[in-house]
Amino acid sequence: MRVLDRAQGTRMRVDGRDVHMFAGSNYLDLACHPDVVQAAAEAARELGCAAGGSRLINGNLEIHEALEAELAEFCGSEAALAFGSGYMANVGLIPALTQRGDFVVSDSLSHASIIDGCRLSRATIRVFPHGDLDALDTVLREVASSRHHVVVAVDGVYSMDGDVAPLAELVPLAKRWGATVLVDDAHGIGTLGARGRGALELCGVEGGVDVLVGTLGKALGSFGAFVAGSRLLRELLVNTARSFIFSCALAPPQVAAARKALELVGREPGRRERLAHNAARLRDGLAGHGISTEPSATHIVPVVIGSNADTMGVCESLLERGFYAQGIRHPSVPSGLARLRLTLMATHRAEVIDALVEAIAERLTADARVMPR
Repeated sequence: MRVLDRAQGTRMRVDGRDVHMFAGSNYLDLACHPDVVQAAAEAARELGCAAGGSRLINGNLEIHEALEAELAEFCGSEAALAFGSGYMANVGLIPALTQRGDFVVSDSLSHASIIDGCRLSRATIRVFPHGDLDALDTVLREVASSRHHVVVAVDGVYSMDGDVAPLAELVPLAKRWGATVLVDDAHGIGTLGARGRGALELCGVEGGVDVLVGTLGKALGSFGAFVAGSRLLRELLVNTARSFIFSCALAPPQVAAARKALELVGREPGRRERLAHNAARLRDGLAGHGISTEPSATHIVPVVIGSNADTMGVCESLLERGFYAQGIRHPSVPSGLARLRLTLMATHRAEVIDALVEAIAERLTADARVMPR
């Protein structure tokens, strides 16, 4: 694990080097926003640094209920429930939605938390090739005849490729076969859509998704996660989701920070616009050097190199030049598809993005062996 110093932002110290940060998830740069920090500090002074227990015993504070009401309003759902992390949300949610004999159908590139939630559910798991709607249709046709409950679980934005799930087509397809649709939009909440409501808003399917999972720890600059859906879903999770029942509640400073960040998402749409502009600048700059970032359409920009050793060599050379762009290797990505995973922030300056492009291009073209194909 690399050792980082200083507050999360566009410049940090990584393993003792001053570098530009292109490897984080603080997409809107809200983690250190003065209003967010002040909200967290005031909550710490007034309510302490811990909730002191699980929500079902003594940890259900008014501030938790307020955050969940605001998240539900933001997402356009009846209710929401906060979890300790996105991983905890999925490993509690999917087993609560299914039982033995049911089916969970997921994309081959689903996040590890979805995969593990499926395994814990005891439902029959069916996996379709990434983004392949014809294959999904075939799977749903097969499982629909069983008359058991079917859940289709996908990411909104795929964390290693930066592409958006084809939700405009996927959601009505799943509904035609009577499936429940679950979307984990950890990287889309706050960053995509006219109001920052994420991939669902971007794709025009806000009313068609049954269950939305979002995070508080990326664009919202805090910590934790949430599930949004119907009031009945919330009650189900409160009473059956083991990762919720048997965990301490989120600490008050984290909750207050998330509430303030959610307010800023609505109040400062320019952050979202600058993030999209910065991502497009990086993709276009790399494309100008013949470096593919496909299939990215978001602020997550991959440069696939291939071997683990070559990828980490490029990563280290960029660190020496003042850029932290982490190399991602198997098993986080398929073997032979190791890559630089570049992530943008709304506050990255244009000249820094351009300098990163030139550093990557110079390193890759200097060694044809590592030039992406």
